[in-house]
Amino acid sequence: MESIILENRSYWTGRASGYSEVNRKELATGQRSLWLQEISRRIRRAFPGVPRHEIRILEAGTGPGFFAIILAEAGYDVTAIDLTPAMLDEARQNAGPLASRIDFREMNAEALQFAGECFDVVISRNLTWNLPHPGDAYREWHRVLKPGGLLLNFDANWYMYLFDDRARKGFEDDRRNTADSGFDDGNIGENFDVMEDIARRVPLSRVLRPAWDVLMLGGLGFDVYTDELVWQAVWSEEEKVNYASTPQFLVEAVKRI
Repeated sequence: MESIILENRSYWTGRASGYSEVNRKELATGQRSLWLQEISRRIRRAFPGVPRHEIRILEAGTGPGFFAIILAEAGYDVTAIDLTPAMLDEARQNAGPLASRIDFREMNAEALQFAGECFDVVISRNLTWNLPHPGDAYREWHRVLKPGGLLLNFDANWYMYLFDDRARKGFEDDRRNTADSGFDDGNIGENFDVMEDIARRVPLSRVLRPAWDVLMLGGLGFDVYTDELVWQAVWSEEEKVNYASTPQFLVEAVKRI
């Protein structure tokens, strides 16, 4: 499993520029406001009346910085980590003047270099499926959250099609429908065979989620809720066609006091 960390860093280094293009598109379109509205609504519910600048957020796996940028722009206190220096370079460039207001750090989401109980919110998107030790990540996120702190994890069963025939059919249908629609296919090019090789060896590719997350987080001391329709609120039409068989879910969890 330890070799996967190095392989992940190498793979995402190669993907940094292309993935950054995706984030820049989100920043330039209505995705920006849809995501901020969805996230802020849940933060306000957890911390009613607390000013945004007093809410300290950790984004785990920031990639090219989309969440960090929209949250910092909205006035939250944001720290953003990523395993891949090239991704952090893209994130700083995408942030522009906001970069000085975001604490970007190179760090493994499974082994955080922060004191305990120092964040109000931990947020992540499309990260946990890719981790060699996702349970360790959840334990670390629990450790650094204050009592009553909020975890928001957006993810999907991205590579279930490698292990399940029905998921494979859905994936192949998505490829045909995407081609017919004229949208760019997010699963073509950029060494996806390399990512599939990694996905075959990480534990969550073959596990049905978010059921796994609910059990893990409940055992760690969270009250856990899920929203398996969140994709309808935040995805673009292009994403809905590309990934129809792997809809994004939200695991929302509050650290018990």
